[in-house]
Amino acid sequence: MGERERTYRRRIRAWTLYDWASSAFATTILTAALPVYYRQVAGSTLPGPSVAAAYWSAGLSLSILLGALLAPVLGTLSDLIRGKKLFLALFAGLGAVGTGLLVLVKNGDWLLASLLFVFGRLGFGSSLVFYDALLPHVARPADQDSVSARGYALGYLGGGLLLAANVVMIRLLPGTWGPRLSFASVALWWALFSIPVLAVVPEPRTLSALPKGQGLLRATIRRLAETLRSSRSYRELFKYLLAYLVYAGGIGTFIAVAAIFGAELGLGSVELILVLLLVQFVGVPFSLLFGSLPRPEGEAAGSRRARLRPVLLAFLLANLALLPALGLLGTRFLPKGWTGATPPPYEGGQGYTGQGVLSAGDPALVWFGSWASELLDARTLNARDDREFRAGQRAGDRLELRFHGQGLALSYAAGPDFGIWHVELDGRPLAGADGRPLLLNCYRPTARWDLSHELRAASPGLHTLALTNNGEKDTRSTGIRLALGAVRVLEPERRSSLPVILGLILALQAACLGLAWLLGRPLLSGLAARLGTRSGLVLALAVYAAIAVCGYFLDSVLDFWWLAWLVACVQGGSQALSRSLFASLIPPARSGEFFSLFGIMGKFATLLGPLVFAGAVALFGASRPAVLSLVLVFLAGIVLLLRVKVQEGRAAARAAEQALRKV
Repeated sequence: MGERERTYRRRIRAWTLYDWASSAFATTILTAALPVYYRQVAGSTLPGPSVAAAYWSAGLSLSILLGALLAPVLGTLSDLIRGKKLFLALFAGLGAVGTGLLVLVKNGDWLLASLLFVFGRLGFGSSLVFYDALLPHVARPADQDSVSARGYALGYLGGGLLLAANVVMIRLLPGTWGPRLSFASVALWWALFSIPVLAVVPEPRTLSALPKGQGLLRATIRRLAETLRSSRSYRELFKYLLAYLVYAGGIGTFIAVAAIFGAELGLGSVELILVLLLVQFVGVPFSLLFGSLPRPEGEAAGSRRARLRPVLLAFLLANLALLPALGLLGTRFLPKGWTGATPPPYEGGQGYTGQGVLSAGDPALVWFGSWASELLDARTLNARDDREFRAGQRAGDRLELRFHGQGLALSYAAGPDFGIWHVELDGRPLAGADGRPLLLNCYRPTARWDLSHELRAASPGLHTLALTNNGEKDTRSTGIRLALGAVRVLEPERRSSLPVILGLILALQAACLGLAWLLGRPLLSGLAARLGTRSGLVLALAVYAAIAVCGYFLDSVLDFWWLAWLVACVQGGSQALSRSLFASLIPPARSGEFFSLFGIMGKFATLLGPLVFAGAVALFGASRPAVLSLVLVFLAGIVLLLRVKVQEGRAAARAAEQALRKV
């Protein structure tokens, strides 16, 4: 291997490490730790968790909007002044510093948390624009698919490893130290592993210097206007951007609603984080697989990579066929305690209630003492919410509930004049997580009317719950008032065995690998030889469409795990091929400008996808039909993608690059 080749590979390794660096922000900050910390700690003094969620969403939207406004100007400017690495360093530094300062956020610091999150998210999204813009300068055209996929694979691996370490920190360290030190670890990780791309990858030279006599802002705006006027020259590129806007919205929606589906199936926060880790780690090999599927121009027919390609394609198709079969057969024939299938609901009877929400006048609820009805006031998030509350004002006020089941969810109020509930189950004090009698302290310095608490018996059956106002209060409280709203008997817990589920999936992977090795070359060599970047991307979107169909029928924990595995098969690959296909359709000398447009489309997709999903939920009244409707999104994306004439687009990009070289 010559010195030039060693330098080339060293630059690729340095470039891909930025995916490893920045993905820690995506996993720990965007997805797993900060949203929960913001709701439970930073936003604890807000009127309710829904207000905290609204403020969080507002910060996310603001950061995306700022990034969308800055991207085209700074992207074009980076082409004019050779500033891609400069802007990458600035925004990576902004994001890392904003993330690191989250260690200062404590109870009630929601405004500080919001500001720092905006800085972190702006740095994360904007730095990726300039990082992606380096791809056509780092990798040869024939290698861009595999190099882009390698970056995503490293991102999944790095983000997953740090997230796993952060989960351990959060669970073991006392108080808020776990999440706060996790935020600091993300900042250090991001800053440290950003050094290689800044130190090793050279700044691309510019072919279009800043015109004499023009200011930076004026020259930048003129360049953007010229690009829009010459859109016919980049017709295939803009057709691809439209297709990307459509299908990226569908992919983003899957990411956004995954936790909702998991919660509907009874998965707790720990299980959901385990699913996220599974997607991270399974995404590593499958991202590399997708990067190897497209056949580069000039590849020898008998090369090792050409011989391996039909095996990889067969392995992916076997997963698509056999994973749903595993879910269907496993849920039907294996014990419910293994698969987490839907158990039968709890039935009510004479004198006791079963599964569902109870009203204040339900005969299973027996009130003792001076209880008075009151309605939720304007402090609720939804002023039209008319759920009835029962308020106990004096010591001795008591409620008894006879129910068939195991778990109860209580909706209650808290505030500066509220006291303490005493909780008994079947005539004995109910033990809390620490083993001591459970006391529900409703004191809060600010009033909140939408709190909830779950109580759980040791086993399902007929139970009697008693809630009593004994006149006790917090030392800071000005009264002993209590207010209880909706009472809900929870559905039966789904029981599942994670070792069994993962064992089944891993055994299936071994079967898929064996089938691929035996049948891949005889059956799929011809198809694999014709696969290009676009067709590999179409294959990923077709798998997403199949996932949307399967999501409609999702009915067990086993189903959720194998569906998450199938998402992991295509998530990294679809993103990697999207990036490399776009890189092949632009002139490298203007990569900053064009990748800023690519980033804007990704941001719009991030916003529009969940909005479309929310509209579908409102239309159908349920989330399952909304998930099924995503099939149309992916099919539309495939149709638009197939209309892109890739070779014409690449020829136009080469012609534009040559024209810039002649100037």
